[in-house]
Amino acid sequence: MKLTYKKSGVNIDKGNRLVDIIKPLARSTFSKNVINEIGSFGAFFNIDKSECQNPVLVSSTDGVGTKLKIAFLMNKHDTVGIDLVAMSVNDILTSGAKPLFFLDYFATGKLSTKTAGAVIKGIADGCKMAACSLIGGETAEMPGFYSEGEYDLAGFAVGIVDKKYIVNGRDIMDGDILIGLSSSGLHSNGYSLARKLFFDIKKYSPKKKIKELGCSIGEELLKPTSIYVKSVLKIIKNFNIKGIAHITGGGITENLPRVVPQNKRLKFVIERGSWPIHPIFHLIQNTGNVDEGEMYKTFNMGIGLIMVVNRTEAEKIVKRFTRLGENAFIIGQVEKGERSVVYI
Repeated sequence: MKLTYKKSGVNIDKGNRLVDIIKPLARSTFSKNVINEIGSFGAFFNIDKSECQNPVLVSSTDGVGTKLKIAFLMNKHDTVGIDLVAMSVNDILTSGAKPLFFLDYFATGKLSTKTAGAVIKGIADGCKMAACSLIGGETAEMPGFYSEGEYDLAGFAVGIVDKKYIVNGRDIMDGDILIGLSSSGLHSNGYSLARKLFFDIKKYSPKKKIKELGCSIGEELLKPTSIYVKSVLKIIKNFNIKGIAHITGGGITENLPRVVPQNKRLKFVIERGSWPIHPIFHLIQNTGNVDEGEMYKTFNMGIGLIMVVNRTEAEKIVKRFTRLGENAFIIGQVEKGERSVVYI
């Protein structure tokens, strides 16, 4: 028997067919700054210097984590790509940066063009939501490395901001106001706890309907991460935004202090009850007997992004976000004290 790459588990023909699926999806996200097609060894992006006097590039890389396990259980793969984009573009947004382009990495044991195509369609959808271009990526077929039907994802985003307009938290001061933007649910964090509770301890089927959720537990856990790019960039153009925190792993407790330099003695006072907490968080806390402190340190608790603004502009900013289709709430303020988050 002659040994071939295909017989060892890698199907190059499938990979080529996937590229044909990817090309129109990627092309649909291109801005005028993309100057080559998918398929080259490298991707080219022309930076328009007229937009920035002193341009600074901002980059971020991330994955989706064990939320992918829910996609495998549900055999639904068209939304985790949105999560992948969201995790990186929301991160660079915290510096006031506009996302320019995105690259993805998709790895699996045995390539399914149907599954991979659905994932990458989600990535393209996320890029459109963030107004950035999907200009390249990598598909890796690695036999024996992943369980059957499973895959992993990683993403990389690059954005741009004028140096004098970088949001860096240096001007945050006592009396500033915290504005929270509503999340769509768990986003992409805390899934190891959620999976252990619902599927290991409670033995729920992912298709189990939960009355208070209005859908199955699997559908709830697959709700894609919100992408805040378009609305926040419009706010930044018109108001003085002093700091932005993306509420990811570590929840509000761990992420909010990151917006101020280490040498500032400021604490963040969060007023509980100042925004509606999604039913999924109540369900996790009550069903799993999870301590409240643990909840706020693990999950976003219904707030996906927090902005620090001048007290005099806070109400106007909330109203502007509402007109932009975001659910925004004044959730607390900045006070003098040891660097921490305090819940009252």
